[in-house]
Amino acid sequence: MNANIDISNIVLKTKRLVLRPWRQEDLDDFFEYASVDGVGQMAGWTPHQNKEESQQILDSFIDHKKTFALEYDEKVIGSLGIEEYDEVKFPELSDLNCREIGYVLAKDYWGKGLMPEAVKEVIRYLFEDVKLDVILCGHFLNNKQSARVQEKCGFRHYAFGKYETRFGTVEDDETNILTKDEWLNKSYQSV
Repeated sequence: MNANIDISNIVLKTKRLVLRPWRQEDLDDFFEYASVDGVGQMAGWTPHQNKEESQQILDSFIDHKKTFALEYDEKVIGSLGIEEYDEVKFPELSDLNCREIGYVLAKDYWGKGLMPEAVKEVIRYLFEDVKLDVILCGHFLNNKQSARVQEKCGFRHYAFGKYETRFGTVEDDETNILTKDEWLNKSYQSV
């Protein structure tokens, strides 16, 4: 089942990043990376066309209290959301506390190891503080960077499927899984 999440008072820190709730003053940084071609498409959404579009989504991030802003050198460069997983698609997880994570990183920061660093810290938070049993994470099959992040963080294959994007395409995707027991028994929890 989907566990309750409220990150409105949570701040996580890694060696290089601060993961914190979104604030209204993050709008310019958000629009800067969300409007770049090639960023959103990897997650199923089109580049933001204007700040009004970014403002609506920023308001949603703040209201729903489940998405971290990734701050690097006092600049927001991405997001990491703790989303509800599809309980109908995965009924076998109904007796476990679960969530699904998703993430986006500004193109200028790809390939620097920042996203695995952020994901590992959120995994630690979700297993140790929120007491989840299972975390799911998915990616489009053609998104090799996201697949690599998940592999580095200890996720393993769970299911293949189809995902309808916000721009009307249907993409082949893979859902990966990490259980608390697997995480405790491996060195993935170190950042």
